[in-house]
Amino acid sequence: MSNIPKSCTLNVMDNQTQDREIQIGKYKIKVVRDLCIGAASCIAVSPDTFVLDEEKKAVIKENSQDVPENILMAAQSCPTAAIIITDTETGEQVWPS
Repeated sequence: MSNIPKSCTLNVMDNQTQDREIQIGKYKIKVVRDLCIGAASCIAVSPDTFVLDEEKKAVIKENSQDVPENILMAAQSCPTAAIIITDTETGEQVWPS
């Protein structure tokens, strides 16, 4: 039994379980589902941006208003580097570097 509160999970439909890339501010954010182990460290850092789905994998909330610094720190907190951050202004991958 998981000790992650139900309020931290999100029901998603099968067609939404693919790796998705969403732009928030100056960053494009992508969670690589095959790498995600559901540690939820990203949620601890940026609960406005990330949530766990029914499979206990991190997904990105589409209406996040979090600041870029928090999103980057959330990605850096991931123990498997499953969150990829790209700077849309430069096209450079910011994390993992």
